[in-house]
Amino acid sequence: MTLGVLDGIRIIEVGAIGPVPFAGMLLSDMGADVIRVDRLTPSGLGMPQETRFNITGRGRPSIAVDLKSSEGREVFLELVAKADALIEGFRPGVMERLGIGPQETLAVNPKLVFGRMTGLGQTGPMSQTVGHDLNYLGLTGALSMIGPKDAAPSIPLNLVADLGGGALYLAVGVLGALLESGKSGKGQVVDCAMIDGITSLLASYYGSSAAGQWVHQRESNVLDGGAPFYCLYETADGRYISIAAIEPKFFAALCDGLEINLSDMPEQYDREGWPEMRRQFESVFATKTAAEWDSIMKDREACFGQVLSFEEARQHPHMKSRSVVVESDGIPQPAPAPRFSRTPSAIQASPSPDGADTDAILDAWGFDTQTRNKFRASGAFGSRK
Repeated sequence: MTLGVLDGIRIIEVGAIGPVPFAGMLLSDMGADVIRVDRLTPSGLGMPQETRFNITGRGRPSIAVDLKSSEGREVFLELVAKADALIEGFRPGVMERLGIGPQETLAVNPKLVFGRMTGLGQTGPMSQTVGHDLNYLGLTGALSMIGPKDAAPSIPLNLVADLGGGALYLAVGVLGALLESGKSGKGQVVDCAMIDGITSLLASYYGSSAAGQWVHQRESNVLDGGAPFYCLYETADGRYISIAAIEPKFFAALCDGLEINLSDMPEQYDREGWPEMRRQFESVFATKTAAEWDSIMKDREACFGQVLSFEEARQHPHMKSRSVVVESDGIPQPAPAPRFSRTPSAIQASPSPDGADTDAILDAWGFDTQTRNKFRASGAFGSRK
């Protein structure tokens, strides 16, 4: 069996929604032994769904623990003593009130990496304010930059805040701390806040703004739909195509495909000429279907692409050739990413119901029968389907 890059790394994921389970999925796909510690009773979080469809829950067995009981805390800390990292997504102070915060966990495992995921961070005047990804996207200024000029900002799903600024930064932070811990023998806390991650993603825009190159109005810049050579156009069949011909050579190829003479076009980066350029592009793209344009542009380096539906994307020949979407237990889902040449990632297992793997986890993590029976008798943990 080929082992992933994180083989041998043990991680505890405290059950949550949003960024934490997505980060747990990534770490599990890369070969880490991730276990999910869930509540004994349903949390009421998220939308009701059959377990098998909970794709971000894949690869991690679940143990249900009463973290409010002294016995539950004892079980949890015994697991922590055997782990390399822990990830959690509670509001600041919750883990401390439960008696399983950084002070208690690092006391039993000085090498532990304690990854904390919140929207607003562990400190600051708003750290206790409730919210979700859209609120954090708005607070950072990023949301104000996305969408049409004369309408409300567009909601980019939860890809930017929850997943981009949250889960990915949590995974990177934990992995970085694990590398350092391996050298120093010391653990530490990773304070991962979505507002920090989103702002980090805005790095180049901060530079453009400081240089006076960013116009603070939607659809007025190159990358926000303002440039007619970096936007979407409707075709004759009511579909949409994407154009991203930023470089002059790609812009020239685009005009060639559209049978527009470059000399008849405004200068590419002359903003005053953008309205006229857009009008020309709109009128030409409206004369053919998306498929016809795809055929015309496929051999030209024009940075052209069709806007596919969710289902069409799965069936696209290139997506299929790379097996970007795979089936696991009959459920189509994203293949593990990124890809490794020698130690490939893999989906470790189907999603587990909360608490379904309590005994298996206790066995695998070295709890003897006597200890397990003692905690079960105390009501510290159990199984629920």
